[in-house]
Amino acid sequence: MPGHFGNSNGDDGAVASTASNARSGIFARNDATDPANGGAPGGNGVFGLSTVPNASGVFGANNNGGVGVSANSDRGDGMLSRTASSAKNGVFARNDATDAGAAGVPGGNGVFGLSTVPNASGVFGANNNGGIGVSANSDRGDGMLSRTASSAKNGVFARNDATDAAAAGVPGGNGVFGLSTVPNASGVFGANNNGGIGVSGASERGIGVLGRGRIAARFEGDVEVTGDIRLLNADCAEDFDVCEAAVAEPGTVMVIDERGALRPSRDAYDRRVAGVVSGAGGYKPGLVLDTQPSSSARRPIALLGKACCKADARYGAIEVGDLLTTSPTPGHAMKASDPGHAPGAVIGKALRPLPEGQGLVPILIALQ
Repeated sequence: MPGHFGNSNGDDGAVASTASNARSGIFARNDATDPANGGAPGGNGVFGLSTVPNASGVFGANNNGGVGVSANSDRGDGMLSRTASSAKNGVFARNDATDAGAAGVPGGNGVFGLSTVPNASGVFGANNNGGIGVSANSDRGDGMLSRTASSAKNGVFARNDATDAAAAGVPGGNGVFGLSTVPNASGVFGANNNGGIGVSGASERGIGVLGRGRIAARFEGDVEVTGDIRLLNADCAEDFDVCEAAVAEPGTVMVIDERGALRPSRDAYDRRVAGVVSGAGGYKPGLVLDTQPSSSARRPIALLGKACCKADARYGAIEVGDLLTTSPTPGHAMKASDPGHAPGAVIGKALRPLPEGQGLVPILIALQ
């Protein structure tokens, strides 16, 4: 039987107050066990239920530096909260107080979770219905801050084992998703000052870390790779200052001019040939060197690998394996038919034929 029972449709069902901060306004304890449930606890110390919109099942407030609601458990859950509405929170905690002694900065945490038990969580959030296990927002400070003193533990651990049946069983979400709409800010930022890893991504079949954007990834310092580096695009290119930038489109054969910049070729067997402007046809540069700000127009010039090149077959039909050189047609290559003039003026070898006319020919860059 209850020691005290209060019920009300309008006012407070039960009110308890104490002037001593060492005493409880309400103290509820349940030591009873349920024999039918293996001796497990058969009830709650305190149970709060509200069927009224915007009202609380349990509400606790403290204006004197203490705890609004405190829950402890030696074996089970200190506090358990559920909500059936995706628009409501299982637990909502807000701290509007500021610390006058610290220039008005926030004096506490909205939620603080601490666990001194191995393999247990300070804060754990789970959602089985397509929502968010834990969500943290901040207008000015950190949305969520997590620290760990053990090098073998994670400050934050996120895992997604769910699959999307509508997408052939592929993963239906992200282990961690970070988004920033602020310029020069990070969606996810990882730092380590003790010789470890700021951000680590691992995947057995997919992509451990994926970066998108104009600059998908930027490294300041050395990069150490223990496996292969696989570049999906074709040639190795290097940026050069160019003249006549308007006509130096991808595929154009370029030569060195008197000032050291590059311009489209216009003479046959020109030994100043430097390469082909990268990016024509189906071949894109896999690696671009010497990208830097410049007042001059710059273009990536394919120096090694496969690239598409403008060619003119009016000076001889081009067959697979033919050496190509500069031609009198501006920016175009031709078959190197004169072995005496070819040394030093060869661009590369043709990978496809061009029997007649002008067109793009894939070539293997081999300056010689």
